[in-house]
Amino acid sequence: MPQIAQIDATFASQLFWLILTFGLVYIVIGKGMLPKIEATVEARDNRISDDLAAAERARAAADETEEAYRARTEVSRGEALKVTQAAKEAAARESEQRVKAADAETGEKVAAAEARIKAAADAALSDIEAVAVEAAQDMVAKLSGTKVTKANAAKAVKAALANG
Repeated sequence: MPQIAQIDATFASQLFWLILTFGLVYIVIGKGMLPKIEATVEARDNRISDDLAAAERARAAADETEEAYRARTEVSRGEALKVTQAAKEAAARESEQRVKAADAETGEKVAAAEARIKAAADAALSDIEAVAVEAAQDMVAKLSGTKVTKANAAKAVKAALANG
């Protein structure tokens, strides 16, 4: 094989060009491209850390806003409860006044009705007494044949009603 015989003559030059090619590749990649890649990676890492910091600041701001919102909501809820309680108390006072007015009106009506009933009862009682006096006179006259005066019959009816 003729290639093996040529190894001694071409080995040194091939080794030289191999070292020269790898050296150039190392210089081009190591010194030219690698710093650009590292700068890009560092810029990306910086951007990610800046974005994370911005997100953390935004989250903190959102938490503060939410806390302020909750505080305002609690204050508003408290005010609403106060207004509601005041409205309930006002309605209760108004209802109580209406009930008192209605009770007073009802009391007046009841008193007037009781007065009318008492007057009617008194009138009926006096009518009953008058009828009883006449009936007593008639009964005594029919049973015993004697006449009783109206005054005596009235005394007897009053005594019977008082005992009775």
